[in-house]
Amino acid sequence: MTAKDKILGLIKKTVKGPKDFRKEKILSNLKVFYPEKKEHGDYSTNAAFVLKDKSLKPLEIAAVLQEKLSKNREFKKVEIAEPGFVNFFLSEEYLHNQIKEILERKEKLGSLKPAKVEKINVEFISANPTGPLTLGNARGGFCGDVLANILEKAGHKVSREYYVNDIGGQVEKKLKLSLEGKEGGYQGPHIEELRKRKIADPQEAAKIILKEWIKPTLKKMGINFNQYVFESSLKRKKIENFLKKKGLSYEKKGAAWFKSTQFGDDKDRVLRKTDGKQTYILSDIAYLKDKFERGFNELIYFLGAEHHGYIGRLKAAAEALGYRKEQVKPILFQLVKLLKEGKEVRMSKRKGIYITVDDLLKEINVDVARYFFLIRGYGNHLLFDLDLAKEQSEKNPVYYIQYAHARICSILKKTEDIKPKTANLELLNQPAELELIKYLIRLPEIIEETAEDYQVQRLPRYAHDLAGVFHRFYGDCQVLIEDKKLQEARLALVLATKIVLKETLNLMGISAPEKM
Repeated sequence: MTAKDKILGLIKKTVKGPKDFRKEKILSNLKVFYPEKKEHGDYSTNAAFVLKDKSLKPLEIAAVLQEKLSKNREFKKVEIAEPGFVNFFLSEEYLHNQIKEILERKEKLGSLKPAKVEKINVEFISANPTGPLTLGNARGGFCGDVLANILEKAGHKVSREYYVNDIGGQVEKKLKLSLEGKEGGYQGPHIEELRKRKIADPQEAAKIILKEWIKPTLKKMGINFNQYVFESSLKRKKIENFLKKKGLSYEKKGAAWFKSTQFGDDKDRVLRKTDGKQTYILSDIAYLKDKFERGFNELIYFLGAEHHGYIGRLKAAAEALGYRKEQVKPILFQLVKLLKEGKEVRMSKRKGIYITVDDLLKEINVDVARYFFLIRGYGNHLLFDLDLAKEQSEKNPVYYIQYAHARICSILKKTEDIKPKTANLELLNQPAELELIKYLIRLPEIIEETAEDYQVQRLPRYAHDLAGVFHRFYGDCQVLIEDKKLQEARLALVLATKIVLKETLNLMGISAPEKM
């Protein structure tokens, strides 16, 4: 149980106990969070505001909570702050026990047992097989892969999936124009290569691009998909008949329409055009049904911001098929802009002017690429600073984090004949030691929160903060000392830090070097 869960549990138990709180309260808005200032404690809660009523003010409720919760051994003290926050300071005894737990659990640290194990489908990248993967594809790729790692760590069954649009306008029209060398097609070295091979069939070209350009890049990115689903394999006609039979479609001016407004969409969607050709929405519905029929009860989609219109239709389709809208969970991410020598590099995929993932990975290693693509929230544009990414010093956050791990390995190697012991952990009472322990215990909390809201940027930020706290500990608290008992205790803390930092890097798909 994490410290946050422990505090939440104690608050809820306390709410049911005191006479002042006999009435049932809705606690869904109750939060436990990290205060911005150290003087406000290790954790803080808004409980007094959630529980306020006409007879009691937040400060009065906070006083009752303080009185009741101060008796717990987990806390050194519990304080109240205006206008009604309750702040918790963890006891040294509790922190020392956490080192023991980390050393016992090792790589299992952060592995959760959810109340309900979900079978989750995470679809990401799914770039049209019309060319190599670009920087925009990389953002969804790395974020999708790391989210899948976190969901697995949180105890769920996860499948990584790539949807291949091997039919439709992008392949049958634009890729065909590209192969014929006509205006309106794609440009780039891959198109020239296909022309040299005299590949005329666009679907054949799409398969070659997937096999020879996209999949090798995915391997370099460290991404392994559990399944590739081809649009051409979906039972689109069957879905069209299903919707017609259920009265969820209609004919208008020779075209077939899906009654998506019936399920909250902003407009009805065309399923089949007047020329008889089926649309993407029909494939989307067929694919949605295919996922549900394979037993997935949570469908996560990584989509570029330009696909915002897909959300309404996907959720409408889910409900039309008899499922809940909430089971469809789209994640929209903003564009990637590359900065080189302080200037933005202008790109246009259709004009053949773009930076491929392969191009990027020739400049920097995949560890750096992963970190830089993960660090920003999905809703923000990502400014990828290539010069900083290439920097091999502490200015580069990846180097800074990995150096912390290498430094830990160096300490442990120098003391390999001395076993870290937990018998004298009470000797760890210096501010730098206690601060490090407080950061170590955050990893399970970050995994738990990210498995709920999918905000993977927490992980790289945590890794960087943890590395910084360790570097400060290293500067303030010498490990190789004559005091054997204190040395053994500090070695236990160093080993615990290695476990947590390595697991954090593993979740991000970033290597943990032992030497640098």
